[in-house]
Amino acid sequence: MAKVDMSVNIAGVTLRNPVVTVSGACGFGEEYKPFYTTADIGAIAVKGTTLLPRLGNAVPRIAETPAGILNSIGLQNPGVDVFVTRELPRLREEGACVIANIAGSTLEDYQAVAERVADAGVDLIEMNISCPNVKEGGVAFGVIPAMVEKITAAVKEKCGKVPLIVKLSPNVADIAENARAAQAGGADALSLINTLIGMRIDIKSRKPILANKIGGLSGPAVFPVAVRMVWQAKKATGLPIIGMGGVATAEDAIEIMMAGADAVGVGTAMFKNPMAPIEIRDGIERWCEEHGIADVKEITGSVID
Repeated sequence: MAKVDMSVNIAGVTLRNPVVTVSGACGFGEEYKPFYTTADIGAIAVKGTTLLPRLGNAVPRIAETPAGILNSIGLQNPGVDVFVTRELPRLREEGACVIANIAGSTLEDYQAVAERVADAGVDLIEMNISCPNVKEGGVAFGVIPAMVEKITAAVKEKCGKVPLIVKLSPNVADIAENARAAQAGGADALSLINTLIGMRIDIKSRKPILANKIGGLSGPAVFPVAVRMVWQAKKATGLPIIGMGGVATAEDAIEIMMAGADAVGVGTAMFKNPMAPIEIRDGIERWCEEHGIADVKEITGSVID
C-alpha cells in the first residue's frame, strides 16, 4: 500500500505526525538534540511559561513511584521574554511546530503571557489551568466549570489568530462538564490529562518525600484514567484533543487515539527512554501499514462503544 499519511490537524494547524512532547518533559528541546530534532515530531509543547521567571519549588521535587513519578517542580522557567527572544527563534530554525504552554497565578497573568506568545508567532497556545488562582484563595482555575469558562474566554481574546488549547485537570468531579465549559469559553482544542494529585512518605523519617508534600502523578499508572477522560471529553465536545497521561508505547498511543485523541502527548516515558517519541511515531506508522490504514486520522475515535 501507499505510504501512510501521518499528518494530523489540531484546530487548523497541521502536525507532520501525531506525536507531541508534553510540556515539562523536554524543556525547550535542547536536551534531546543528541537523539533527534524537534522537527522529527509532530510538535513540541515547551516548558510551562509564566509572565516572570520562576525558580520553582524547593527540592526534592521529583519522586519515583512503582508505575510513574510524582513531581512538584513549581513551574520553574525563565519567563516569557526569554522564551520569545531566545528559545522560540531557535525552535523556528529547527522547523518545529511550537505549542506554547502558559501558566499564571491570576487571570491577568494568563492574558499577558498569551498575548506575548501569540504576537511572537507560536503555532498553538496551551493553557495550563491546574494553577492556583491567588485571587480566589488558591483554588485551581481548572476545578470549577464556571471558572474554566471564564478564564478560557478571557485568554481567547488575547490569542489573536493562534488557536487556544485548554489543558484539563483530571482532579475534578466531571471531566465532561469541564470540557464543555472550556468549549463554551471558546477553546479551539483540548489536551488531557494533566497530572493526578498524589503523595509519598519516607517511612524511615516519617516525612513526605517531596518538599512540597504533594505532587502530580504521571506515568503508566494514570493511563487508564487518561483513556477514559479523553473518551468522555471527545463525546462531550467533539473538539480536537491531544491525549496524554502515561503514554509509553505505540500501542498506548493507538489506544488513546481510538478513545478520541487526534494527537498524542508523550512525557514521563521520555525520562526512561529518550527515544520514546520517535519509537511511538514509527510504531504507529507500522501498525497502520499492518492494518491497511492509509491515513492515521482514521484511528481517532474508532473505538466501538
